[in-house]
Amino acid sequence: MTDNARIIAIVGPTACGKTARGVALARALDGEIISADSRQVYRGMDVGTGKDLAEYGSDVAYHLIDVAPAGHKYNLFEYLRDARDALDDIRLRHRRPIVVGGTGMYVEALLNGIRLPEVPRNEALRKTLADKSLAELTEMLAAMKRLHNTTDVDSCARAIRAIEIETFYAENPQAAALAKAEGNPAENAMIIGLDIPRDERRRRISERMRRRFDDEHMLDEVRRLLASGIPPENLIYYGLEYKYLTRHAIGEITFDEMTSGLETAIHQFAKRQMTWFRGMERRGFHIEWLPYDMPAADFISAVKSLL
Repeated sequence: MTDNARIIAIVGPTACGKTARGVALARALDGEIISADSRQVYRGMDVGTGKDLAEYGSDVAYHLIDVAPAGHKYNLFEYLRDARDALDDIRLRHRRPIVVGGTGMYVEALLNGIRLPEVPRNEALRKTLADKSLAELTEMLAAMKRLHNTTDVDSCARAIRAIEIETFYAENPQAAALAKAEGNPAENAMIIGLDIPRDERRRRISERMRRRFDDEHMLDEVRRLLASGIPPENLIYYGLEYKYLTRHAIGEITFDEMTSGLETAIHQFAKRQMTWFRGMERRGFHIEWLPYDMPAADFISAVKSLL
């Protein structure tokens, strides 16, 4: 594997500055960004997902941002398919692939070389599950697989899709056999984690949330998405900002309930992100943790010395 073919991955919790670090490395190392954010794939969902497209400027190419319409339920299969296409394209042009994002499941699956079969909708199964509560669906899913995190049971729609996938694997063992690691994480990538103290992380999350409301008009973005015809339940499916702002926009919760609930949810989300990355380390990935607030030049030098 040539030096430029080796992936650099920048990971860390929300609000730690991953995009800025990735862009700086891309400029320094002749690289291109592959986003590993499960919500930045959606067009029109800009403020709530923190795309920060201005940071890329006109000189840094990025992939896997704005590749699906808002309202679509983009999944891991689609991500791995599209990310591998981007990797092949970047390497063909002898440039450096830099994976940047906080969706640990996407990062880990990509670096592990996992290849998933496409799981079709099972309308008959969905009909039998339609009236079940989230608690009932969670219990069913827990009986089918080990729940590593709460993402699959964040909503009834997510839980039903997860049950649908596990049912497909149980009925199609040959397809399930494809869902395994094919790569060697140590050879495929160098992973840089942005280390941020818990209190500073919480401060930055709260500050960013206020900025998105006051300066970036995040609530207006959600109202525009609803006015475009996207059903509220589709936006709620995406969780976090889109869940709470949509519920407020349709009159389910007050503004204060929205802001307090969202802030708590984002802090919990950041904690789950770190739990995933620590789990990756236990599963054999080496993550080199660097201070989130290193001067840019020092950060680039540190990464170059690790290559």
